[in-house]
Amino acid sequence: MPDRSRSPGPVLVADAGSSSLHLTAFADDGTVLASRDSASAPGSDVADQLRELLKDAPTPVAVGHRIVHGGPQLRAHTLVDGSVRDRLRFAAELAPLHVPPALAVLDAARDLLPDLPHAACFDTVFHAGLSAAAREYAVPARWRREYGIQRYGFHGLSYAWALARSSGLLTARPEDLQIVIAHLGGGCSACAVRNGHSVDTTMGLTPLEGLVMSRRSGSLDPGALIWLQTRHGFTPRELDDALNHHSGLLALSGTSGDTRDLVRDRAAGDENAALALDVFTHRCRCGIAAMAASLDRLDALVFTGEIGEDQPEIREAVCAGLTTLGLAGDLLVPAGGSEAPAELLSGPGAETPVVLVPTGEARQVALETRRLLSDGWLSPGRTPGGNSP
Repeated sequence: MPDRSRSPGPVLVADAGSSSLHLTAFADDGTVLASRDSASAPGSDVADQLRELLKDAPTPVAVGHRIVHGGPQLRAHTLVDGSVRDRLRFAAELAPLHVPPALAVLDAARDLLPDLPHAACFDTVFHAGLSAAAREYAVPARWRREYGIQRYGFHGLSYAWALARSSGLLTARPEDLQIVIAHLGGGCSACAVRNGHSVDTTMGLTPLEGLVMSRRSGSLDPGALIWLQTRHGFTPRELDDALNHHSGLLALSGTSGDTRDLVRDRAAGDENAALALDVFTHRCRCGIAAMAASLDRLDALVFTGEIGEDQPEIREAVCAGLTTLGLAGDLLVPAGGSEAPAELLSGPGAETPVVLVPTGEARQVALETRRLLSDGWLSPGRTPGGNSP
């Protein structure tokens, strides 16, 4: 295999979701060389999609794969070999909606490009240093020890990207900042970042916990699930499907899980759309306030994710209801098409700045992949630890 450990060149990033696939080739400076997007779950045509992308881009030096869950064993980004691939099977059990599609793409890419290094970049890595107080559930020790029941956290690649961009805008080093970042998109979570590290987050064992999401319920009294099973005969499969696919904004509104639709429908007098948005923003405020409780101070609130980036009505409602944290409404609405890495939305003299960072998970995967390649001594499965921004 050619030595690419220190060779500059394009990095191909594969970001596979439960119902989408995004392929992007990035140049050394982060320029997008080529991209392919699919609105369906990765299937048997993954290799064909990769080939189509490679027709439009220079040959990559490596492939970076975004994988939502690393499980208890994979706690740092790593180059992939057979051993790492085996350990990913357990992570797939913890996130069955997200990890299997990513592994299907990983396997197809390794078959198609066997001479390239492939990097697995995990959303859980950013939270790997959570304290025991923030990590542990109050459940029997056997559950924690034998089954890996603990809080892992997600959206870590998004948080790492947002932290670095926010620090540049705020002219402070990441290790000097204490901020809350809210990733609001199809999946939603918030994270407390102190001195460059995640110290708390709203998602837990799976990406189902925490804030209300587009089609996911967020946190729910576990007693309600037991009651539905024992009193009404719901099966685990039925509960899983309902909570992951038919809940959240979609369930509350009865029409859509897309905040753009709901903002429009609320303006037209749709009471269910108004309810959905009220519940959504209320749970966002609760989650952000809870994260702030893990900090000594709040230097800024950062919005990212598709909703956080594109929905000013949501940002306004969240901030206007958090005056106790020094936040306020009357936020600026950025002009469309801005290429700024981060923008300040709060006015001059705001007690707590509000920052907007465009979503950058794929770019963060490219950065992490290059970091692995730059450490030429690394072999698959041997990775540096820490929460790099």
